[in-house]
Amino acid sequence: MPAVRVRLPMALRQVPQFGQKLADHGIDLRRTATTTLQVNVGKLCNQACHHCHVEAGPKRTEIMPRQVAARIVELVARSPGITTVDLTGGAPELNPHFTWLVDEVRRLGRHVIDRCNLTVLFEPGMDDLAEFLAARDVEIIASLPCYSERNVEEQRGHGVFAMSIAGLRRLNELGYGTGGVRKLNLVYNPNGAFLPPDQASLQARYKAELADRHQITFDQLFTITNLPIARYADYLDAQGKFDEYMSLLVTHFNPLAVSGVMCRSLISVGWDGALYDCDFNQMLELPLGAARTIFELDSVDLEGESIATGPHCFGCTAGAGSSCGGSLM
Repeated sequence: MPAVRVRLPMALRQVPQFGQKLADHGIDLRRTATTTLQVNVGKLCNQACHHCHVEAGPKRTEIMPRQVAARIVELVARSPGITTVDLTGGAPELNPHFTWLVDEVRRLGRHVIDRCNLTVLFEPGMDDLAEFLAARDVEIIASLPCYSERNVEEQRGHGVFAMSIAGLRRLNELGYGTGGVRKLNLVYNPNGAFLPPDQASLQARYKAELADRHQITFDQLFTITNLPIARYADYLDAQGKFDEYMSLLVTHFNPLAVSGVMCRSLISVGWDGALYDCDFNQMLELPLGAARTIFELDSVDLEGESIATGPHCFGCTAGAGSSCGGSLM
């Protein structure tokens, strides 16, 4: 299967090949039926977090044009197997075609996820964004790397925690995270060179802390391992911890997590329409083998196709495993 080297710091001497690790365990990693189309609608963001594998920020100019968004709608319409369209970025809501895309996908009866950083709800021109999402029952997966102000601001910047709490309160008022149809899930990313703790235990702690301190409720917590690519790789290298972190991922490889990795049932679409096996491969520009762009893909029937891998894949299979939907085990 195809392989790629991660953009590694010079200090790293050697990284085991993920494909060889699979072979050592007798695992043939291939795609199953595609159920999710994850769409990166652009790298523009109102934040610039140091763990961001997209390297998103306020100065990024990559934005999905209407032509690509329209092609996505066409493909979804022709593909009843796609049950979920997962919109990500950057801050996906900053794309000028975001609301159009949401409306068109919901018109087709498919589930929509918005990966929201919460602070975007208070950006100029976004006054009715929360109400828009609620009216269409869009699931919100919101980044909140900790329930403590100090840890959040260490990772995401001054003032982000208070604004995030305000965003969560606003969503609760609209019926999000209260056990009904409007799902509000949170995402935890470690703020150091370590694996996430047990997801169930941390979720219980999040629920208790946010309820007691801020009267906030949510549905689920997803723990996601930081992958050693792009901005996070630079952060690790600056801390002198890149080799240590890669060693941690490799030594905690869990073959039981492989069956649940998101690349088996997900297709990732870049802002320019390029296709990938997952969002991380997208950032490494490691293309999908079956087709290069959404304009070449006539069907999402890719079952049995091989999946492009690299050393970064150890991040998704370390410990309890990790995906965009949290822990795999």
